[in-house]
Amino acid sequence: MSEPVLLITGASSGIGAATARHAVEQGYRVALAARSAAKLDALVDELGGADKAFAVSCDVTDKDSQQQMVQSTLAHFGQIDAVFANAGIGGKPGGFCGADSDVWKDMILTNVYGVGLTIQCCAEALKQSRGHLLITGSAAGRTTIPGSMYSATKWAVSAIGYGVREELRGTGVRVTLIEPGMVDTPFFDDQPEHALTDGDIAEAVLFSLSRPASVDVNEILVRPTPKIED
Repeated sequence: MSEPVLLITGASSGIGAATARHAVEQGYRVALAARSAAKLDALVDELGGADKAFAVSCDVTDKDSQQQMVQSTLAHFGQIDAVFANAGIGGKPGGFCGADSDVWKDMILTNVYGVGLTIQCCAEALKQSRGHLLITGSAAGRTTIPGSMYSATKWAVSAIGYGVREELRGTGVRVTLIEPGMVDTPFFDDQPEHALTDGDIAEAVLFSLSRPASVDVNEILVRPTPKIED
């Protein structure tokens, strides 16, 4: 059996890049999708070249771009066994009353619409392989954060995960929501003092992927261990 193929959106840095590294270490070939072609090309080289990794430039808010991502991956590797819908962007201060609404638009299109498009464009390939769909949610999608449109988008992502799991029931496709707490990645402008690493989240992704076909890990909520008080 050929090495399984994992397609990752938002793969150029942070959780996506860390997941690619962990996946290759565990025997996967990876398709890396993001807007930053230069970063992707460097990551392909790091991971061992075209036999192990494939880079495809993709705007997740554009359906044609996502369809091309899937077609290019299938042309290169011949299969897609798992998809990690990981692309996302954060918000800015201002709450609901004073935020820049243009930032909202980009965030909602990426975090919600983009996830929906990834699912739609990858669904047939995943059904063919009886594969695994993983989606980056957030601890922010499980709690109320005053004035946070970002949190609202992640609530929506949780709903997408629950809904698509039921839609795909009986197809053999498993669905896992990966829900990180604060992660020390370029996603945040201010680096948190006490946070998870992108590798912590990558390990959660690979744990889900490594379960036997009879096990469907629905959600993994990952938070940093509380800081020890002196």
